[in-house]
Amino acid sequence: MAKLVFGMNQSLDGYVDHTKFLPSPGLFRHFIEQVRGLTGMVYGRRLYEVMRYWDEDLAEWDAEERDFAAAWRRQPKWVVSRTLSSVGPNATILGGDLEAAVGALKARLAGEIDVGGPELAQSLTDLGLIDEYQLYLHPVVLGEGKPFFAGARPPLRLVSSDRIAGDVIRLTYVPA
Repeated sequence: MAKLVFGMNQSLDGYVDHTKFLPSPGLFRHFIEQVRGLTGMVYGRRLYEVMRYWDEDLAEWDAEERDFAAAWRRQPKWVVSRTLSSVGPNATILGGDLEAAVGALKARLAGEIDVGGPELAQSLTDLGLIDEYQLYLHPVVLGEGKPFFAGARPPLRLVSSDRIAGDVIRLTYVPA
């Protein structure tokens, strides 16, 4: 059975606005390796549309960006959307009953499935489907943006913390 993991970069005050801060080169390398090891990704529509950036090669990319794009493209992606009628390569739209669709993915697959997007993560949390939360805590305060938890924070239990690439701490929680 696959494990659903919701993880994102987060400011000290709880926001995930990636237009305000970017991962360091070391953290970016960590994410490349993480994406390579995934079974797939479940995205909400908005984050999927942002991540489509990686579908096309850009001449100005460095080697790390090309590595990330290649790893991202290889992964199967399932996009939860009521409005999209088509998605890009290696992606499938999940419609209808979210609990049944994501539950079937978890039952059918092994490994780790990344959950992308706070609203989708909240919906999956409410359904009891998220197995782990990874908060990549950056030493910045934004004061505004999209919160990591789109609704009430579920009861959580800290299972690990580790320093990633200098000044970022990854806090890993499971439902309590």
